[in-house]
Amino acid sequence: MQDLSTASARPAASAATLIDIGINLAHDSYDSDRDEVIARARAAGVAQMVVTGSTLASSAQAIALARDHPGRLFATAGVHPHHAGELGEARLAELEELARREEVVAVGECGLDYFRDFAPRDAQRTAFHRQLELATRLGKPVFLHQRDAHADFAAILREHAAHWRGVAHCFTGGAQELDCYLQLGLAIGITGWICDERRGSHLAALMPQIPPQRLLLETDGPYLLPRDLKPRPSSRRNEPAYLPQIAAAVARARGESVESLAGSSTAAARTLFGLPRIDTRNST
Repeated sequence: MQDLSTASARPAASAATLIDIGINLAHDSYDSDRDEVIARARAAGVAQMVVTGSTLASSAQAIALARDHPGRLFATAGVHPHHAGELGEARLAELEELARREEVVAVGECGLDYFRDFAPRDAQRTAFHRQLELATRLGKPVFLHQRDAHADFAAILREHAAHWRGVAHCFTGGAQELDCYLQLGLAIGITGWICDERRGSHLAALMPQIPPQRLLLETDGPYLLPRDLKPRPSSRRNEPAYLPQIAAAVARARGESVESLAGSSTAAARTLFGLPRIDTRNST
């Protein structure tokens, strides 16, 4: 059954096609209404989504979802630094098998997280190295996570290549981190963090510095519900239908129309991940 509070909070449909490049749609918070979440996303103008794999199990689920919704949903396959301890040699072979699937458009979510330290830092760094090597071997972009680990994160990226094809997912950093990631060739993923006046207000000043062909939009649902969403859904669960709220905040910060931002971010997502164009006129 649809959560009526969620429906009432949904922003109006975007006038242009949007792509959510980071949605944890395999998360159990969507188990009761996943099909409705996908339908609401389409109604809001979110035509395509990249479903994040953060463990071997969720990567397999992401692939299954992409297979059930060809041309609309796509998957990443990777192991988040929180779960780095699971990526031994045997499991690495399993990850490679998953990452080779045609539904998988990027390797990750991978990287470093020294904020939580749910896995030992040595294990995180080892898992990160292995996944960067896998991405290089498969010729696929990387879907990257970094929190409170910028120096090691950047050093490891540089160790493997001077220039990367991928995205710094859920970017929340400052000007120096942004400049570093742009120099590394990365696209920048912006979430509802920019809608949080307590923690994300600094991002607005950085938005004009991101070239349009490197700026991507994501919800990172069910996390990071845009704080300026009115009315707020009672569940506090984020979902792709709220991507227009994020697009509006980014467009304001850049001094451009939502339609212009939607066009450039959609083109950038399709270029990075190799996503097909679709006929949105036939969306239902």
